[in-house]
Amino acid sequence: MPKTITIDPVTRIEGHAKITIQLDDSGAVADAHFHVTQLRGFEKFCEGRPFQEMPSLMARICGICPVSHLVASAKACDALLAVRIPETAAHLREVLNLAQIAQSHALSFFYLSSPDLLLGMDADPAQRHLFGVAQAQPQLARDGIRLRQMGQQIIEMLGGKRIHPAWVVPGGVNEPLTADKRDAIRAFVPEGIAIMERTLAWYRGVLDSYAEEIEAFSALKTLFMGLINRQGQLEMYDGVIRIVDSERQIIADGLAPENYASFIGEAVEKWSFLKSPFYRPMGYPDGTYRVGPLARLSLVDSMGTPRADEALGFFRTLNWNSAFHYHYARLIEILYCFEKIDRLLNEPDILSSRVRALAAPNSTEGIGVSEAPRGTLIHHYTIDDNGLITRANLIIATGHNNLAMDRSVYEVARRYIDGTKLTEGMLNRVEAVIRAFDPCLSCSTHAVGQMPLQLQLIAPDGTVVDEIRR
Repeated sequence: MPKTITIDPVTRIEGHAKITIQLDDSGAVADAHFHVTQLRGFEKFCEGRPFQEMPSLMARICGICPVSHLVASAKACDALLAVRIPETAAHLREVLNLAQIAQSHALSFFYLSSPDLLLGMDADPAQRHLFGVAQAQPQLARDGIRLRQMGQQIIEMLGGKRIHPAWVVPGGVNEPLTADKRDAIRAFVPEGIAIMERTLAWYRGVLDSYAEEIEAFSALKTLFMGLINRQGQLEMYDGVIRIVDSERQIIADGLAPENYASFIGEAVEKWSFLKSPFYRPMGYPDGTYRVGPLARLSLVDSMGTPRADEALGFFRTLNWNSAFHYHYARLIEILYCFEKIDRLLNEPDILSSRVRALAAPNSTEGIGVSEAPRGTLIHHYTIDDNGLITRANLIIATGHNNLAMDRSVYEVARRYIDGTKLTEGMLNRVEAVIRAFDPCLSCSTHAVGQMPLQLQLIAPDGTVVDEIRR
């Protein structure tokens, strides 16, 4: 008679999820699933709202990455207006999004994953957290806090608020950049680059300690998808879509983001409230793909900034199929963000007062696509003659990864779980593959207080063979 292990909740991620692992009679893993247990309602309750409200409303989807939703939503509204926004406005939006990506990546790496990477997967869970990191390596903890602080301060300088800024609007942004703010933001760049070079050197030094996990996290082979510019370089704000296979061979290139429905399908599985997108030409589930830092660095020809390109050279020597290397890719992207922010703020027209195109709706359909910290983000709206939303379809960055996360749980559980004897380290490794993806499941849902865990191994006769509590 089969037995089931339930991990509820998955810890150190943003949002609510659980994992179930089904064992056969011998105690081996027969199947496993990643369940997203919360429901987003934004696609329905934004219906009937004026389209001008959408950027600020969509930013409320999540308190972790509001800027990413703000930017993608505003781009969809630009399409409804059928205008080309001023180039300065596009550059300013990109600076804001890069600051968002940098601070969010810092949260993922330093706050959520560094306890595993510094203290070890088998460390005492009572110490395996940010405070344990601060005690074991104070400089690493301070660097993580400082990176988040800098990213949030840049967002506040530009948008007026650190969370849910209303600065990005249909047609551009609502206020130009001043010289004082430009100089204050540029002053962060040397420190941000120094922190990242220090962190990359440290991380390269610990990678060999996780050779077993790196191999275990590489069992799943998928496609990779993300935005690139016309030179094949990393692109976070605009560009075209490239898809490569697990060997980095190009499957599709130069795809127009606004045509996403022609190559991305969306399936629904009974075990999750999160949709399961797939690459249509390969069908479901063979068209499983990944997005986010690992995918972006696997499909670009180059980063487009000197220090990040140098770091990419070492990344190219790694097994990029391993979800474990999301961590390394995240660090390289933080470095890129600071370099790119500095470059954009040096643009000759960055202080221009022309930052918004004004127009009435000229199209009934608009699609906005940009890169969020966790991957490609798609907002698709239709409106009526009064400019009211009649339909919205959102493919959140984490949603693209849903199938890959689900199957990664199975592959890692199959490698580590021994149904005859449970250990906390086994449990943590199954959770750790989800943390590598850094899923953002919160989407306006918030947990308050302690999140306990009880895991039981139950024999066919109903007796409890083993139990772990957190």
